[in-house]
Amino acid sequence: MTRRTVRIAMNGVTGRMGYRQHLVRSVLALREQGGLDLGNGDVLWPEPVLVGRREHALRALAERHGLDHWSTDLDAVLADDTVDIYFDAQVTSARAEALTKAIAAGKHVYTEKPTAADLAGALRLARLAEAAGIRHGVVQDKLFLPGLLKLKRLIDGGFFGEILSVRGEFGYWVFEGDWQDAQRPSWNYRAEDGGGIVVDMFPHWEYVLHELFGRVTSVSAHVATHIPRRWDERGKPYEATADDAAYGVFELEGGAVAQINSSWAVRVHRDELVEFQVDGTHGSAVAGLRGCRVQHRSATPKPVWNPDIPVGESFREQWQEVPDNADFDNGFKAQWELFLRHVALGEPYHWDLLAGARGVQLAELGLRSAAEGRRLAVPEVSL
Repeated sequence: MTRRTVRIAMNGVTGRMGYRQHLVRSVLALREQGGLDLGNGDVLWPEPVLVGRREHALRALAERHGLDHWSTDLDAVLADDTVDIYFDAQVTSARAEALTKAIAAGKHVYTEKPTAADLAGALRLARLAEAAGIRHGVVQDKLFLPGLLKLKRLIDGGFFGEILSVRGEFGYWVFEGDWQDAQRPSWNYRAEDGGGIVVDMFPHWEYVLHELFGRVTSVSAHVATHIPRRWDERGKPYEATADDAAYGVFELEGGAVAQINSSWAVRVHRDELVEFQVDGTHGSAVAGLRGCRVQHRSATPKPVWNPDIPVGESFREQWQEVPDNADFDNGFKAQWELFLRHVALGEPYHWDLLAGARGVQLAELGLRSAAEGRRLAVPEVSL
């Protein structure tokens, strides 16, 4: 068996998501299992090169995990012919410029979303990547969650009959930062720094809806900044200029309607931080991050509205849990493996920069819909 090394410049790994999900639970996890078995007698060995602006933070990460290579000079890293892939998990406002440089340097690129600040910028990146002939991918991690994989299994098996509607609830209370530290960085609440829940979450909802139920054909959204004053990492107050809640209605190709609420100002009264209820003519399901419960038409009870007497039954207990029937790996790691196989073997991979541009488009139209107070069509995007 031959070990092939692939060197990955990882930019933004000092941040929460870049560090926990992409470095530790994906790339380093692949190393801990002995590399990625390509199935042809070769094993792909990922060699991360940590990139960022804070030298002390990079050095500390490298020492903690026994890594030899890190740099604060992105241009120098991109000029290194031994670096094969550039990965970006920076703040949104810095992403497009860095990706453009990486594409120009001939690197394969894999990136968090949103890929750019607007649709024009996202499409420009996709066109540059295609012209350069490189491999390119965008993180669409929620497709690999156990709960949504079970939901996909139900869809593929025809469980729902005709799908009528999708209702999603996402969010949790993010502390303001005054008397308890916030769980998210302060830039998330400053529009000038690329923050906002629409920019963050609508790209997720685009690919979840697109992949599972059909292309989004129209959007109607209302956004709000429920918490106008927050405190940053240094304990200093600042005015929140970005939306922290969004309420969206999405029409889907085929006629189904999706309603998704997203909020960082909501207290959780559900089993998981995100849940999707899918209702169809033959059955319904509620899927979260890991679990999925179903109710078939043959087992659907006959509720009768009567507010004068207490409810004598537990509606939740009338649903059946969908079994795992498989071992589920970390969703970020699962997609990393597919992208690395795409780079090493040329295997098909459709979660590319054009797919990422669709997410940017939906966020852009969602914000415009909210500003103009009207429903907007979502045109198909192409290179």
